[in-house]
Amino acid sequence: MSELMSSIRERYLQTLDEIASAARAAGRDPGEVKLVVVTKAQPLEVARAAIEAGAHILGENYPEEGVMKLQSLREFSAVEWHMIGHVQSRKAQLVAENFNLLHSLDSLKLASRLDRFCGAAGRTLQTFLEFNVGGEDSKSGWSAWDEARWPVLLDELAAVITLPNLQVCGLMAMPPLGGTAEFSRPYFQKLKRLQEYLILQFPHVNFSELSMGTSTDFKVAVQEGATLVRVGTAIVGPRQYKTEAG
Repeated sequence: MSELMSSIRERYLQTLDEIASAARAAGRDPGEVKLVVVTKAQPLEVARAAIEAGAHILGENYPEEGVMKLQSLREFSAVEWHMIGHVQSRKAQLVAENFNLLHSLDSLKLASRLDRFCGAAGRTLQTFLEFNVGGEDSKSGWSAWDEARWPVLLDELAAVITLPNLQVCGLMAMPPLGGTAEFSRPYFQKLKRLQEYLILQFPHVNFSELSMGTSTDFKVAVQEGATLVRVGTAIVGPRQYKTEAG
C-alpha cells in the first residue's frame, strides 16, 4: 500500500464515519448519503490513489481535466464520474458523452445542448438542477434566494424536465463562503424547502437527491438532508495546481 493511498484511505474512512455520525444524529440512515471525493486540480496519481483507497464516486470541476482522468482510469469501470463545476455551453459535448452525472445544470440553454449531444451519443445523462440560494452574482444556478419568486422558475424548469435525454433527479447548491459550518445551515435549509416545493409542483419527477456540503460544512449538510456531499480537501488535501475554468 503506497503512502499516498494509505493517507487518503485514512481520511476517506474518517469522513465516512463523520457522515454516518451526522446522519444518525439527525435520525437518518447513513446509507442515504453518498460521498463524492472531489479530485479537481489534483494530478492523475491522486485520483488513482483515491479509487484504490475505496472511493466509488469522483467529482471533477473542469470537463477536459475530468475526461483525461476518466479515460486514463478506464480499468476502474465501477467508478462513477460526476461533473460538479459550472459547464460552459461549448464544453457540453464533453460532459454529455463522458460523465455519469452532472450536479450543476444551471440553464435551459445548457440543458438543450446536453440533451442534443446525449441524443447523438445514444445515452441519458442524470442531472441535478443547480440553484443560487445566496444571491451572489459570482454563483451559477437559477435564482432561488427569494422564495416568493420560486413560481417564476417553473416554466423554464418544466422545459428542462421534458428533455428526453436528461434525467433530472435532484437539486444542488453552493452556499456563500462563511467562516463556520453553521453559516451554511440556512442555505441548506432553503434548498431543502425548494426541493419540497418542486416535488409538489412536479409530482411525476424524482427530486429525491440533494447535493450540498463540502469539506468545511458537509456534516451540517447531512443534518439538513444532503444525499450527496462533495468533499475534496479533507480527503485528498489541497489542490495541487491551478486549472482553467471549464
